[in-house]
Amino acid sequence: MNPALKDIPPILILDYEASSLSLLQEQLNWEGYTVVQASDTETALEYLAQKTFSVIISDQPMEGMTGLDFFRQAKIIRPHAVRVLVTQTLSPEIAVGAINDGEIFRFLKKPWHRAELLAAVSHAVQRYQSLESYSTQHLDTAQLNRKLEGSNADLQAKVNELITSRNELNKAHKALETNFDHSLELCYRIISTFYPLLGKNTKAAVDICKNLAETRYFTEEEKHVLVVSAWLHDIGLIGCERELLHKLYTRPDSLTKAEQAIIHNHPLYGQTLASFVDQLTTVGETIRAHHERFDGKGYPDGLAGETIPWTARCLAVVVYFVECGLGKTAAVESILAESGKAFDPEAVRLFFKVTQIAELPRKIKEIMTDELTPGMILAKGIYNPSGLLLVPEGQRLTPMSIARIKNYNLQVSVTDRLLVYS
Repeated sequence: MNPALKDIPPILILDYEASSLSLLQEQLNWEGYTVVQASDTETALEYLAQKTFSVIISDQPMEGMTGLDFFRQAKIIRPHAVRVLVTQTLSPEIAVGAINDGEIFRFLKKPWHRAELLAAVSHAVQRYQSLESYSTQHLDTAQLNRKLEGSNADLQAKVNELITSRNELNKAHKALETNFDHSLELCYRIISTFYPLLGKNTKAAVDICKNLAETRYFTEEEKHVLVVSAWLHDIGLIGCERELLHKLYTRPDSLTKAEQAIIHNHPLYGQTLASFVDQLTTVGETIRAHHERFDGKGYPDGLAGETIPWTARCLAVVVYFVECGLGKTAAVESILAESGKAFDPEAVRLFFKVTQIAELPRKIKEIMTDELTPGMILAKGIYNPSGLLLVPEGQRLTPMSIARIKNYNLQVSVTDRLLVYS
């Protein structure tokens, strides 16, 4: 047998003439086809009901029914079996009609030519294979579609679960935010009730820090940390006696060493108490460090420079402005005098830039170090701590002069305000 034909179902041949049956079988067997023969339509229909055939070859005149009538029934039983009519009694017009109606695949007139017969059978087998392949693919596609529908249903169910979970999480998050805001409000009320001036100072510090947090100089976490730390920065003072607080705000120079030690410990108490309100350790670290000095002479840990958290360096300027008890002008002058000593110059610049508390002429604006760009004209000279002029007023900045300013700032810190003509 031809290996290419081993998986092809047999061919059913039907003819009332025994000689035609034998000749058909002989020629098809010679080509490697497996053949089953029948001499009447009843036997042929029984064969079709029992097994699969790839091709059916029949003559037209048969006992009981015509070949075309037989093919109509065969089409119902084995729709994929390809039908070939080999006869001499059928008009070409009827044969063409049968082909067009799908009753037969090919029509051969007796006596047939062997090459013509084999070509027709070969094409019929290929047609059968195509129908089977399409049917298999169709079934596979249907199965895949059913699986896909099931997967889509499962996916939709999971999406619905995720949406429900997300909505529940959003509700929980909003509830947590509400509870957190209530916690801050409660802390503020406790501070205000304990010592009203503390509450007043706290509210003023929070308002300024919210404005600072709207700038690009903080990450999202740092914005949260700065504002929450402003709310809670003095919470450690509620453990002090009211008389001590009164003395702190009215006669700070009269504090004894023991009293100063108590005051210097309030950032530590504040860090501990803040941990019950906000789980971010950076909030507690900011509260602990907001009385550190840029020159390292602050408390409670004697941190210096950029070892002090950025949020604490900014909060230190705000708290001093709010709590120093000086008038606005005197507070501004004091902050400027302490730039580079008590305060980070960059934090000072940001404070003045945002609050605009130090009035400037309309054509002059305050900028940060990273905002220096070529072409700007300085409205105020820049000096080193010894009074040596680094860049004179009125000079147009160049990439080289900007690099010199920034390098100097990294090494020593430029304490002057950076003012340029707008």
